[in-house]
Amino acid sequence: MKKKLILSFAALVFSLAAMSQVRVGVKGGWNLANISTSNSGATDNSKAISRYHIGVIADMPLIKDILSFQPGVFYSSKGSKVESGDKDNPSVTSPYTKYTTNPQYIEIPLNFVGKVPIADNARLFAGIGPYFAFGVAGKNKYVVNTGVASTEGSSSIKWDDDTPFNNDDPNQGLDKYKRFDWGGNLMVGAEVSNFLISAQYGLGFNKIFSGQEDSSDNKSKNRVFSVSVGFLF
Repeated sequence: MKKKLILSFAALVFSLAAMSQVRVGVKGGWNLANISTSNSGATDNSKAISRYHIGVIADMPLIKDILSFQPGVFYSSKGSKVESGDKDNPSVTSPYTKYTTNPQYIEIPLNFVGKVPIADNARLFAGIGPYFAFGVAGKNKYVVNTGVASTEGSSSIKWDDDTPFNNDDPNQGLDKYKRFDWGGNLMVGAEVSNFLISAQYGLGFNKIFSGQEDSSDNKSKNRVFSVSVGFLF
C-alpha cells in the first residue's frame, strides 16, 4: 500500500511537470550517514558510514530563474556503525567488534530553492524543505574477532507498521524500526546549464527505533550529509 502511494505521488509530480513544461531530471550521490546518540540530537563522528542515494527530481519555477519548487523521489541508504577494540590487534580479552545498521528508505523531499544568477546559464542556489520517508529494506551486520576466531553475520531489518496516521501500532517492538521517518533538508549548490552539483544536510525529526513511545527519550534519529550530482532535461 505504501509503495503504491509513493508511486502514485511520483506519477502525479511528473505528470504536472510534463503539463507545465518544467524540467525533470535524475540526481544521485554519496551519503555520509549517522544516527544521533543523545536527546539533543548530537552524533558521534566515528559512527558515520558511507552510503548512497539515487532518484528523480522536478524543477518547477515559481518565479522564473529565481525561485523553484523541487519535489523528488529517492532511494536513500542510511545508518551508522559501532566499533570497539583494536581491529589490527584483537585478542580474547579485548576482541574487535563492529555492528553496522543500514536502513534504506524511499524518500520524498519537497524543497523550495532560491537561485542567484552569476553568469549566462549558471546559478548558485540554496534550498530548504521537509522530507518524508518510508523504510523498505536494510540489514544489520556484525563482526567479532578475538584474534583466535572471527565471526560475522547479518539479519534483515524488521519494520513496524508506523504511519503518520497510526499512533497505536500493534506491530511495534524493541527489535523493529519505525517504518515512517520525516525531517528537514538544507541544501546549497550550483546549476550550470542542465547540470547540478549540491551539498545537503538531512535532519531527521522522528525516532527510528520502534517500541514504547517515551517523550523523555528522543535520541536515535537519522542524520545524513549528502553530496549530489544531477542533470535536468
